Amino acid sequence: MCRWHIAMKSPWLLWLQLPCFCLLTACASTHSVVYVANAESKSITVAHLAVASGELELVQTVDAGGTVMPMAVSPDRRFLFAALRSKPYALASFAIDGKTGCLQAIGQFPLPESMANIATDRSGRLLFAASYGGNLVSVSRIGADGVVAPAHQIVPTPPMAHSIQPTPDNQYVLVSSLGGDVLMRWRLDEVSGTLVNDSLSKIGFEEKSGPRHFVFHPNGKFVYLIDELDAKLHVLAYEQGGEVFTCVQTTSVVPENYTGKLAAADVHMTPDGRFLYASERGSSTLTAFWVDAQTGHLQTIASYPTEKQPRGFNIDPAGRYLVAVGQASHAASVYRIKQDGTLVFSQSYPVGRSPNWVEIIARPGK
Repeated sequence: MCRWHIAMKSPWLLWLQLPCFCLLTACASTHSVVYVANAESKSITVAHLAVASGELELVQTVDAGGTVMPMAVSPDRRFLFAALRSKPYALASFAIDGKTGCLQAIGQFPLPESMANIATDRSGRLLFAASYGGNLVSVSRIGADGVVAPAHQIVPTPPMAHSIQPTPDNQYVLVSSLGGDVLMRWRLDEVSGTLVNDSLSKIGFEEKSGPRHFVFHPNGKFVYLIDELDAKLHVLAYEQGGEVFTCVQTTSVVPENYTGKLAAADVHMTPDGRFLYASERGSSTLTAFWVDAQTGHLQTIASYPTEKQPRGFNIDPAGRYLVAVGQASHAASVYRIKQDGTLVFSQSYPVGRSPNWVEIIARPGK
């Protein structure tokens, strides 16, 4: 049985903190791999998530070399990229061990600004980054060895660019602007690796709503966009390559009767597209929704208390578990996702200080 070991002065745990060491266990063949970015600790926690039990087992703690926040995994799961938001701004690149999921540092590569979000294109050859403080997005080339070149394109944006992702067909790139209250679109020229002005330049939202993170439905027909400042969740109908976004629904991500400060954070969907979850930091909750794949509409299932200030969370590739981290609790909670989309709390585990971002991949080799 896997266990989460927290005896911080144990010699073997100090060994785990070395960049290249990874603990192998009997549960290695039946797990997903979880990566947690810990901003204050300047580290990345690597853990195995047991498929059968939902238990987490710490296997590695990696020194990220700076205030690590957003992360992204290459489509082939060979590399993990992490943006460092302390000067000098850089992207830390890591090779993912094909058997264990452990990380081996490749190097740090310059970024033009502090980046709130990063993503690769669908081919894994380009890295996109959005800067909240610099009001810009950048594009860099990724080598076959995981080395990331300096940005070859920098595009100014309205204030506080927050999230950036390619569309499922890799033909366009969407960017949210929290300060500009817009969602923007550029055409991606895959030959030159650049963003090109598009006829659908942007869609606007209510003033001071603060568009933050977004996720695509697996069918490619809908985009789900969460607002940080009013804690609203928008359902946008989207034809791939089309010229129109249509907002078909707007709902709230906070519990009914909640009247405190609003600070919605993250949004993710199960791989089958049946359920969507959103985190809100003011109420420290996760809210679950059922998704109608035909209309895109959401139906609230329930809200659940979670780690304090749940800035980041994610769902395992099988859609069985949700892992949420608390920026103020310095811990990660695991929830089992039931067949009806409800969440069942499993256990909370200590991670580094100020955890804020979670990536989960299937066991390497699968």
